[in-house]
Amino acid sequence: MSAPAFSGRPVQPSLFRTLAPIALRAAVEAHLRYLKGLPAGVRANLSYVDLDHVDLEGVDLSEADLTGVRLAGALLSRAVLARANLYGADLRDADLREANLSRCDLRGACLRGANLSGADLTACDLREGVIATQDSVDGFRILKHRARPGELERVLTQGARLDGAQVGHAFARVADLTDADLAGASLKGARLNRATLDGANLSQANLYNADLAGASLRRAVLTGADLAGTTFDGADLTQVLRAPPPIVYVDDAPLHEILEAHELYVTSDGRDGAAARVAAVDFRPLRRLRGRRLAGLSAPGAIFFGMDLEKVQLQGANLAEADLRGANLRGADLRGARLVGAQLSRADLSGARLGPLTIAQGRVLRTDLSRAALQGADLTGADARRVRLIDADLTRCRLDGCDLTHAELPEAVEA
Repeated sequence: MSAPAFSGRPVQPSLFRTLAPIALRAAVEAHLRYLKGLPAGVRANLSYVDLDHVDLEGVDLSEADLTGVRLAGALLSRAVLARANLYGADLRDADLREANLSRCDLRGACLRGANLSGADLTACDLREGVIATQDSVDGFRILKHRARPGELERVLTQGARLDGAQVGHAFARVADLTDADLAGASLKGARLNRATLDGANLSQANLYNADLAGASLRRAVLTGADLAGTTFDGADLTQVLRAPPPIVYVDDAPLHEILEAHELYVTSDGRDGAAARVAAVDFRPLRRLRGRRLAGLSAPGAIFFGMDLEKVQLQGANLAEADLRGANLRGADLRGARLVGAQLSRADLSGARLGPLTIAQGRVLRTDLSRAALQGADLTGADARRVRLIDADLTRCRLDGCDLTHAELPEAVEA
C-alpha cells in the first residue's frame, strides 16, 4: 500500500462547529431566561454553528448572536429573531414565513431560495457584507456562499414587511417583492430591473438612481418616494398610486361636501341630502372617515389606501374593486356590502361586522367578498356569518375568533 501524499500545507481547522441537539435546546432555554431577566440566563451564541435543516419553528432567539450560522433548509416559520445578529448567515432555502426579523443585521446573509412570505423585516439591514477569516497560510480569506447546482435564485418575500429596511443590490435583484411593505425603505441605486413589485408599498422609499427598467409595479404605491434619477423604461406602472391631490372634486363639488350630503341623506332616512355615487374616486385627501354614517355609499373602484375607517358604517355599500389596502376597518359595519374584487391586503378588519344585512322581513343582503384580496388582513373576532368569500385570497389572513358560520369559503380553505 502506497503512503498517503501530503501537500506539506497545514490542515486548517473548520470555522464551523457542530452542536448536539441537547446542547442546542439548552442554549435556547438559557436564552429565554436571558430575555426574561431570570437567573442562569445566557444570551445565545450560535455563531458559525452548523444548524442546516434544524427545526426551530416559533422559537424566540431575539438578540442572539447568529453570525455566520448555517441555517440552510431550516424550519424557522414564526420564529422571533428580532435584533439578532445574522451577519453572513447562510439561510438558503430556509422557511422563514411570518418570522420576526425586525432590526436584524442581515448584511452579507445568503437568502437564495428562502421563503420570507409575510415576514417582518422592519428596519433590518440587508446590504452586502463579507466575512474575512484569518488563515495562517493565505492571510485573510473571504468566506463566500457559493451557488449550489439547482438551487433557487429567488427570495420569496410576498407580503413581507420591509419598511425602513436598508436593502442591498444583490437582495433587491433576486427578491420577489409582491405585496411587500417597503415604506421608507432605502433602495438607493438598487438594481430592480425586471423585479416583481406588484402591490408593493413604496411610500416614502428612497429610490434615488434605482433601476426599475422592465419591472412590474402594478398597483404599487409610490406616494412620497424619492424618484430622482429612477429608471422606469419598459416598467408596468398600471394603477400605480402616487400622491393624491389636496382636494378631490366630483362634478365641480368637493368630495367632503358630497359625503356630508350623503350622511344627511342616511340620517334623515332620505328626506334631506343626496345619495353619493362616486366611482373610482380617491378618498385619501380626507385621511379619515372614522365613525361616519355612509350606509349605501356607491364607490366602486374608489381608493381608501391606508385610511382610518374605524367603526365606519358602510352597510349595503358598493365598494367593488375598491383599494382598501392597509386601511383601519376595526369594528366597521360592512353588513351587506359589495366588496367583490376589493383589495384588502393588510387591512385591519378585527371586530368588523360582515354578516348579512336585513333589508325587509325575511330578506337579507349578504356581504360579498368574492375574489377579494385579503392577504395578511386581520379578521380577528369579526362576525362573518354567511359571508361570500368565493375565490378570495386569504393567504396569511388572521381568522382567530372569526365567526364564519355558513360562509362560502374558497375551495382551498374548505378543503
